[in-house]
Amino acid sequence: MLRFASHTRAQLSAGDRPILLVVVDTEEEFDWQKPFNRSSTGTTSISDQPTLHDRVYDRLGIVPTYMVDWPVATTAASVAVLRALTDQKRCEIGAHLHPWVTPPHDEQVTAFNSFAGNLPRALEQEKLQRLTVAISDAFGRAPIAFKAGRYGLGAHTADMLAMLGYQIDASVVPYTSFRADDGPDFSAFGHDPYWFKAGGRDLLELPVTGGYCGWLAQAGPPVYQLAQHRLAKAARLGGILARTRAVERIRLSPEGANLDEMKRLSRALVRGGTKILTMTYHSPSLAVGHTPYVRSQGDLRAFIQTINDYCTFFEAEIGGVFMSLSEVYQKLHAQRAAPC
Repeated sequence: MLRFASHTRAQLSAGDRPILLVVVDTEEEFDWQKPFNRSSTGTTSISDQPTLHDRVYDRLGIVPTYMVDWPVATTAASVAVLRALTDQKRCEIGAHLHPWVTPPHDEQVTAFNSFAGNLPRALEQEKLQRLTVAISDAFGRAPIAFKAGRYGLGAHTADMLAMLGYQIDASVVPYTSFRADDGPDFSAFGHDPYWFKAGGRDLLELPVTGGYCGWLAQAGPPVYQLAQHRLAKAARLGGILARTRAVERIRLSPEGANLDEMKRLSRALVRGGTKILTMTYHSPSLAVGHTPYVRSQGDLRAFIQTINDYCTFFEAEIGGVFMSLSEVYQKLHAQRAAPC
């Protein structure tokens, strides 16, 4: 998925309505401010995931995909919660690789090794294969969608996904580089879905939805990079650009973006021709105290309300529809195969 030469844009038909996907990084609870730790494997927040189904998703017909990692897939109580949702066709299950808590534990736990794509090829493959088997055993079916923990794709990840039968990747973060943390560089990647070749097969990339808004949005990447310069930061250029709505970079997530920002991003993207958007968040944000975004009951209420209000807006104002990852894959695959 990282080789541009193999990319073909995945497009909906002109008459199709915009589609919203929901992807949840479904993982253990750990302190985001501390170094990675193999012993942080609690998954108590999984029991809180049905809350959004009861309050929002069921009413709107939303079927999210829970990208499940090793601690979740191997904890009976967590599997029971998610298995009940899948059995009722209220969600789908994908895979989410956090290498530091996924066996075999042959590598040192470091920030560099927290990106699975930085591991030796054989070790990354063994971790991914064990995770895939664990999810298959827990949920009675093999996952077809994958999202790398910390977005940590590597040079060989795509071939591994193809070999293990995956059809969808959702790891690319458009216009974003993690090089400063020894991670991948997605600076040259856009927000639109695309097909890519791996292992002799065609797989679908559904990037994290993010982009630029404002009257300088067309020049967003270079302007934003300029704002990251040391002198520009000292002058608080990024804040000035955002406050004046000249250019602001927004990710479609209630984690780090407020409702107005999510709406602005969606309007701008749909106006520009984008028809497939993905809202993302982390499962521990559905309980108090596990992520920086939800530190109190008030934060939790606001978090749920933002998701409710955004999804309602997407249906009512954008005129969009909701699909699961497997549904959008099938739709795009059918349209690609149809004769012109």
